[in-house]
Amino acid sequence: MEQVNIGIIGGSGLYQMPELQNLRELTIETPFGSPSDAFIIGELEGVTVAFLPRHGRGHKLTPSELPFRANVYAMKLLGVEYILSVSAVGSLQEQYAPTDFVIPDQFFDRTRARAHESTFFGEGIVGHITFADPVCNELGDIIEASCREVGVTTHRGGTYLCMEGPAFSTKAESNVYRQRGMDIIGMTNLQEAKLAREAEIAYATLALVTDYDCWHEGHDDVTVDMVIEYLNKNVRNAQLVLKDAVKRVAAKETPNQYRDAIKNAIFTAPGLWPAETAAKLEAIVGKYARK
Repeated sequence: MEQVNIGIIGGSGLYQMPELQNLRELTIETPFGSPSDAFIIGELEGVTVAFLPRHGRGHKLTPSELPFRANVYAMKLLGVEYILSVSAVGSLQEQYAPTDFVIPDQFFDRTRARAHESTFFGEGIVGHITFADPVCNELGDIIEASCREVGVTTHRGGTYLCMEGPAFSTKAESNVYRQRGMDIIGMTNLQEAKLAREAEIAYATLALVTDYDCWHEGHDDVTVDMVIEYLNKNVRNAQLVLKDAVKRVAAKETPNQYRDAIKNAIFTAPGLWPAETAAKLEAIVGKYARK
């Protein structure tokens, strides 16, 4: 299988950018089923990247239906060391205006139906990752530098509240989230971040603000048309940020700091691992079974 160092998870506009060359599709099957769609492999100024449409081409999967484990495991099979995740979000605070970019450094989980898609562990192999700092600070630095280079209004840090969806928040929910100090709200990135850490892949989110959720008295309730309008305005800037960020990641001299993230996280001794589970998780835990 072709090996790719940098993976990007996001929408279709990100793999239709004019600078992307030598496009080809790659279908990958995993022990956790099929990913959201075929991967788009291409080159950005000579750097090979793997794009995955998070919701499938045509936006066919709800957040609760996403095959998070298959998506991240497929990235691992490709050899991905760094995932740049691009996601549309709502703003929960005045300072994050529509079309701004946010690089969050924390997550808060409000999902309810994704326990089976939130970890690779189980079925006889128990692991407990360290997740106090859920994103890669080094990737955050790179994305921030790229945003500044492009000239996008950018906010570094903040908490991304991950809700279940697919409906947007009620006003009561939105105001409670604000009172609790949450900054932006989305439906996808927490599970990606957890699984990337378990897969020993560095992960960071580039969040594209599309609206003020529904708490802002000076704005109408969130509508699909409003979200799509602002998202379309964000797409070109996101493309330019990714183009610059990919070059910076490729030129990085330090290794992926999470390459041994689960070295001390697996509580079950290798001699007790069920053969079927060990085979299923080979791409992630195999190196520890051989020690």
